[in-house]
This record gives sequence, C-alpha cells and structure tokens, in this order.
Amino acid sequence: MVDRLVNSEANARRIQLVESCFGSSGQPLAVPGRVLVGEGVLTKMCRKRAKARQFFLFNDILVYGNILMNRKKYNKQHIIPLEAVKLESLEDDGHFRNGWVIRTATKSFAVYAATSTEKQEWMAHINKCIEDLLRKSGKKAVEEHAAVWVPDSEASICMHCKKSNFTVLNRRHHCRKCGAVVCNPCSNKRYLLPHQSSKPLRVCLTCYDSLTRAKVLTSGENSFSKDSSGEDDSDDEDDTNRSQQETHDEHFVSWDSEEEERVAAQSREQQATVA
Repeated sequence: MVDRLVNSEANARRIQLVESCFGSSGQPLAVPGRVLVGEGVLTKMCRKRAKARQFFLFNDILVYGNILMNRKKYNKQHIIPLEAVKLESLEDDGHFRNGWVIRTATKSFAVYAATSTEKQEWMAHINKCIEDLLRKSGKKAVEEHAAVWVPDSEASICMHCKKSNFTVLNRRHHCRKCGAVVCNPCSNKRYLLPHQSSKPLRVCLTCYDSLTRAKVLTSGENSFSKDSSGEDDSDDEDDTNRSQQETHDEHFVSWDSEEEERVAAQSREQQATVA
C-alpha cells in the first residue's frame, strides 16, 4: 500500500492537511517518498498524568501533538524518526489497558489505545514501517534507548533514599538513565549520556556509581554541570485552550484509496475555515 501511495495526489492532500492542522507551530512534513500510513488518538502517559494526543504514522516518522480542536487544530508537534524506534507491549494494569512503550534513544514513553484491536493495528503498522525502513536503508536497529520516566503520581517519596518526602519546595527529579523519581540530593550529579544529549544529564546516585564503574572516564567526558538537564517536558505542560475531553473514541485510521473522498472533503472544509 505504501509504495502505491508514494506519488498519489490523495497522499499529498493528506500530508498537506496534517501540516495545516499544526499551522505555523509545526514543521513541514511533505518530503519526497513520504507516505501518511494512518492516524488516530492515543492516550500518552506524561510526567504528571495521562493525556490524549493525536498521532500520525508516516512510513519514516511518527508525529504527535496536543489536541486543540479534534481533526482540525493541533500544537506542540513532536517528530520521531522510525529508524530509532522500538516497541514493547505492556500488560494490562487496572484501568491502564491496551498499552505499549515507544522507545527511542532520546525519549521513551507509554501509550494506550481504546481497544486491544486498535493496539494490535498500531503496533503492526509501526513495526512494518520500521522493518521496511531499515531494510531499504541498510541501517541497523538502535540498541540503546532512553528509560521510561516513572510518573510523578507514582512516587510520594524519593525512590533512591526512601526517606525524602516530596513537597512544593522539595520537588521531584527524574534520573535520565533509569527514569526513577528522586530528590535533589539523590540526583545531584551529572553524567554524559551521548544518545540523549551532548551535555551531561541528571542521574541518580545508583546509576552514577554504576556508570562510572563501567567505563574508564577520560578528561571532559564526564563532569558536574549546572546546565539544565531538561527537567521540564514541553509535552507535559498544561493544555490551555483545550476544547476536547481527555477521553476519545477515535480509532486508528489506515489510509487507502477508499478514503480519498473523505480527505478531499476535509481539505475543502479546512480551507473554508481558514478563509
């Protein structure tokens, strides 16, 4: 299906529609050979709580953003190259069901679909795109991935010392190596994690000790730093001007020739709204 849609007018319209939905806050998405494979709403586990996000699967990238107006307007666009992605299925846990982890070298997070069928469709399409991309490029799959951050709500005390209670003044921090929620004294060191950043990042004392034992340090390779370790995650900021509820019944939509008329209608509606 992907090869058939590469140079089709329907595919070009779909990508143009996604670009217009992000507006000036998004990056251009139309590049030669790129195909929009499917889209849908998933619940993303953010640092503070689970939030609905609109996801777009292309044959080479995964794009997601905050929902301002369903199917019409999004912001805070994130683009993930598929060649760096690895998926891991999650077991159902209470009301968190039909989930899987999206792992990359710089950031990893859990997402949840509305149904098990939708989960299977998303994972199958993403894995197929990754497989095709790696085969065509001749590249090898990335072996090192960032840790999934433990949500703030799951840690009322430091996960390292087990003593420090978190308050407004004693804030939570995340170890960039293991993802644990720790207090400042238990994460007051930095270590260079090249796959995540060119600057030393905040790590917990346990990870710092294990990293320093595992590798002989050279001058400048590891250092203390007061530079920001990226503690804030732009995707976790409050969703201002949101008009949608946090629950959605939007399913994964896999594009094919039968969808061309619907896309054309959406494009005309979008143009009329802008005008």
